[in-house]
Amino acid sequence: MLPKMVSLWPLTLICFLAFSVSITHSKTLKRDVKALNEIKASLGWRVVYAWIGDDPCGDGDLPPWSGVTCSTQGDYRVVTELEVYAVSIVGPFPIAVTNLLDLTRLDLHNNKLTGPIPPQIGRLRRLRMLNLRWNKLQDVLPPEIGELKKLTHLSLSFNNFKGEIPKELANLPELRYLYLQENRFTGRIPPELGTLQNLRHLDVGNNHLVGTIRELIRIEGCFPVLRNLYLNNNYLTGGVPAQLANVTNLEILYLSYNKMSGVIPTALADIPKLTYLYLDHNQFSGRIPNAFYKHPFLKELYIEGNGFRPGVDPIGAHKVLELSDTDFLV
Repeated sequence: MLPKMVSLWPLTLICFLAFSVSITHSKTLKRDVKALNEIKASLGWRVVYAWIGDDPCGDGDLPPWSGVTCSTQGDYRVVTELEVYAVSIVGPFPIAVTNLLDLTRLDLHNNKLTGPIPPQIGRLRRLRMLNLRWNKLQDVLPPEIGELKKLTHLSLSFNNFKGEIPKELANLPELRYLYLQENRFTGRIPPELGTLQNLRHLDVGNNHLVGTIRELIRIEGCFPVLRNLYLNNNYLTGGVPAQLANVTNLEILYLSYNKMSGVIPTALADIPKLTYLYLDHNQFSGRIPNAFYKHPFLKELYIEGNGFRPGVDPIGAHKVLELSDTDFLV
């Protein structure tokens, strides 16, 4: 048996070498080469110096372009990730990006992109992460974003988007993190967002939103896994409904700087892991129920700038909650 096994080695080695050569010489899909070169032409010198050669995935002699990740599919290589951030890219959103149909990750944050997000964004059906925060993008959000069914992370914060938050975002079944803060959104927050079964973090702070929390949570069983809810610095009115206690996974509730009023319901203290409760700078009145002061997890309770009765005390050392880049986790 031993001679037969030894005799197989040359054939095995030949097959392995042939397989290696086929991978090494697999071509980048022409569609992706064309799209990346169009993007290269539109982005200017800040990325051109790092994008050498014509093939964004590398050609054997040259490495892949900086910020471009490729993978092999069959006989071809395709672009699966594009990360070009913090290089002061100026100009409109590069529409050619929407031809990279195998993208799973698109990160263009902290640049100077202007204009709208094109409706063609809906073509990127494999996209899992879309990060465009810290740009100068504007206009309304295209409802076609709701076609990105695999999206788990969507960050559009710190731009100049306007109009209403599209209810089509509720069509993203895998969405976990939604960052829309620091824009110019108007109207009401779509209650349909409450149907997102995987949404853990919702931040719509620092916009021009109106409406009430009661309207937001009107769908039965809404926000089943939501941990962090940022509604601060808007024009929300009405009170804090006792039904908010049904959002049982809440850890952070940030209501600061709105026009909310009424008393704080005792039921809110039944949220088991509530850790940060920011009520400051509204028009709340009455007393803070004693249950909040006995809550095992509540570390901070912000109350100033309201009409609470004398003797109502804050809890914890106070600071404004802010998110850093490390909070945007994949």
